[in-house]
Amino acid sequence: MTQPSPAGEIQDKPLAEALGERYLSYALSTIISRSLPDVRDGLKPVHRRLLFAMRQLRLDPSSGFKKCARVVGDVIGKFHPHGETAVYDAMVRLAQDFAVRYPLVDGQGNFGNIDGDNAAAMRYTEARLTEVALALLEGIDEDAVDFRDTYDGEEEEPVVLPARFPNLLANGASGIAVGMATNIPPHNAGELCDALIHLNKTPNATIEKLVSFVPGPDFPTGGVLVEPRDSVIEAYRTGRGSFRLRARWEVESLGRGTYQIVVTEMPYQVPKSRLIERIAELLGARKLPLLADIRDESTEEVRLVLEPKSRTVEPELLMEQLFRQTDLEVRFGLNMNVLDAQNTPGVMSLRDVLSAFLAHRMVVLERRSRHRLAKIDRRLEILGGLLVAYLNLDEVIRIIREEDEPKSVLMATFDLTDLQAEAILNMRLRHLRRLEEEGIRRENDELTAERADLQDLLADEERRRRVIGGELAETRRQFGPATELGRRRTEIGDAPTAVVVPLEAMIEREPITVLCSEKGWIRAVKGHLAELGDVRYKEGDRGRFVLHAQTTDKLLVFATNGRFYTLGCDKLPGGRGHGEPLRLMIDLANGHDLVNLLVHTGGRKLLVASEGGRGFLVEEDEVIAQTRAGKQVLNLGKGEEAALCHPVGEGADHVAVLGRNRKLLVFPIEEIPTMTRGRGVILQRYRDGGLADLKTFVLADGLSWQAGSRTRTETNLTSWLGRRAQAGRLPPGGFPRANRFT
Repeated sequence: MTQPSPAGEIQDKPLAEALGERYLSYALSTIISRSLPDVRDGLKPVHRRLLFAMRQLRLDPSSGFKKCARVVGDVIGKFHPHGETAVYDAMVRLAQDFAVRYPLVDGQGNFGNIDGDNAAAMRYTEARLTEVALALLEGIDEDAVDFRDTYDGEEEEPVVLPARFPNLLANGASGIAVGMATNIPPHNAGELCDALIHLNKTPNATIEKLVSFVPGPDFPTGGVLVEPRDSVIEAYRTGRGSFRLRARWEVESLGRGTYQIVVTEMPYQVPKSRLIERIAELLGARKLPLLADIRDESTEEVRLVLEPKSRTVEPELLMEQLFRQTDLEVRFGLNMNVLDAQNTPGVMSLRDVLSAFLAHRMVVLERRSRHRLAKIDRRLEILGGLLVAYLNLDEVIRIIREEDEPKSVLMATFDLTDLQAEAILNMRLRHLRRLEEEGIRRENDELTAERADLQDLLADEERRRRVIGGELAETRRQFGPATELGRRRTEIGDAPTAVVVPLEAMIEREPITVLCSEKGWIRAVKGHLAELGDVRYKEGDRGRFVLHAQTTDKLLVFATNGRFYTLGCDKLPGGRGHGEPLRLMIDLANGHDLVNLLVHTGGRKLLVASEGGRGFLVEEDEVIAQTRAGKQVLNLGKGEEAALCHPVGEGADHVAVLGRNRKLLVFPIEEIPTMTRGRGVILQRYRDGGLADLKTFVLADGLSWQAGSRTRTETNLTSWLGRRAQAGRLPPGGFPRANRFT
């Protein structure tokens, strides 16, 4: 990138190039300075600056609390030139034990709750660091990490924290940058330490072995992880995936066969109040027929009480229904996109993240050792000068008393360095005791031994690995499963078996009457209406279809374009008013109309036919459409329309076909093929006109038709029996002039 031009200078540059340079600067700033955590300490800059500022304020766990406003003021004034709200929100999250697995801030006051309520204003709340935060800061005064100038150049801030605690995976992280994002769930620190100890001993450990130590995330709100192990391993291998998390629940017996279900742990980042609102909405919409009511009896512990509709409802079936429709089951994504030691973003596997942490700890150990070695060398230099003074005490006293420039004379007389001469001149008279001389010799011997030990440590990589292993064991002891904070909260469960939830369990089953008018307005009235005298339609419209159904049923709509459409009865408008146009519920093309409306019954066959007299049988289960566009079943000729769709009656063995030319033909139904799609075969041949009506029936029972208010039946059909595709003969006397069977 080119250097920015001085203020006031005007440059001629293409707009695309200028925008590209500035957008790249913005993107890099967002990625590095805001959104992505560092793989070494697991912190974003705002969190790192918060902890460092609190340390400067000496807010240790053993000290008192200070107002959050004081902390936020120091952060934005010295280190983080952004809005106070953003800094305070970040601080609040670090203090919420339901948001972070191992809080870094010990808050006093209202810091929000699991219901989604916000924290109190920062002038009311107080805070200090936790032991976990101290572990992250340990060694920061011992040249363990690099420092850089703050934004105004007046102070310095750490580039990264020493991080004795594996914070990135223990507390997780989330963020959205320009063109990339990160989402890392929290894990158990004890399990991470076990994996790190193993990886420290065996750098080429497999992902499968590491997953045996870290079986999955450990969320602060608990729950049950039900992701299959193979999926967990693959997610950790690639750094991308997701984890299926369910609420923890139990059954409480109320006696006499009744019970209630109690949810005791919520999925991570699911606000309890919003979940209750969602369940209440589904209850109001009658989408949870197995559930009678929900109550929130939570105090400091989560306790959601679910009352089943009846004692016969199986708890597993009720919970499966809730898992499918609510956030009692969620998927938490894994995207381990982090910044490495060179500030380069990238997606890392579990082994890469753990290895980067170990490499950082190795660097910290080496830098702290060298820092200590430098301090020892300085102290040994001073002690050497003091020992010279004790051996030549009378001469040293004389030089100090008589010489005008005692420092230079001391350096020349005893071959001392500037530091040694300065130490002798600053020595107090009380230190001239013999006991002090013995103490200096003892300290000199101890520091010499420590210096040799540190030099050996820096020269022996294997020994440094053992030291890091000891540090990890100490971290595990301090924050591991033996402590209340470190016990695993999220249960590693088995992948759930497939529970078949019938449609009746998803929608409350109750009888309805479906009314559809001539103009295609449809609605559903509660109950099976026997009398339709009170049913009203729009002016100029009248009823066409009246069907008795259940709210769990599906409707099959067959249209003149030869398509079948599927419509759930639960989606129909209520009986008040005139309903809604059917065209708004299905994608019925303009110019086409409804042919037939049926309640779907599995296992039946339908006889479909075009106005030209072609048709075939189709399995009813094959015409169910999954989309609003429907399913093309009957192919039509140019300018032709679908004419009829009739269910095949039970036991029917013959078909009666009636043409517009008033010719009737009866032939065995077995002559019509069963197809899934096509034009079909010729049912009846016409010289003029087309198909008027058809009917399937049992030949032994005769052919019936409606004649006014009476029903007539013709049993002697010999004159009309023939083969498919014949023309037929005129129907029996008394057949309706409307040329239809009903």
